Amino acid sequence: MFDYLQNYLSTVHISALLILLGIVLGTLLVIYAVTVIAWWKIFKKAGQDGWKSIIPFYNGHIVYKICWKPAFFWLMLVLAVAGMVMTGYIFLSGVSGGFETIIYIIGCAFLLLALYIDVLHSFKLSKAFGHGTGFAIGLVFLPTIFGLILAFGKSQYIGITENATNTSGTID
Repeated sequence: MFDYLQNYLSTVHISALLILLGIVLGTLLVIYAVTVIAWWKIFKKAGQDGWKSIIPFYNGHIVYKICWKPAFFWLMLVLAVAGMVMTGYIFLSGVSGGFETIIYIIGCAFLLLALYIDVLHSFKLSKAFGHGTGFAIGLVFLPTIFGLILAFGKSQYIGITENATNTSGTID
């Protein structure tokens, strides 16, 4: 009798976990679809073809092109991958010592630099659509929601706004 109860509980636990997994994956799929729709609209507002928002890596290149320089996307991507490889290898291998610690610290520095570039990109994107610092912070912490605001709100694409000089000779 005890074996029957144990097998039944195992089956219930597995079923519950599969249902939970289905709910999580379904939710993530909906969020992904909404995000793609938002970026499609943002690309259209910025004068780009909407289909470019669907292609991985190329969409990042285009987003950085919309508000900054695409080279920074590739730099951020290389730094992030190198940082993950360096820190992950040291963490997973379990080795420790002077050289490994230096590699781990360099990997962490690469990851922090990639994060800095990505946050700076959010500020540039906010400015490219005429918003300020508060909106940029929203893009950093709630990118899907603020992407929807960019896409379906009254935001207009004004372009890359580097430190341009106005007619009075002062920096904007």
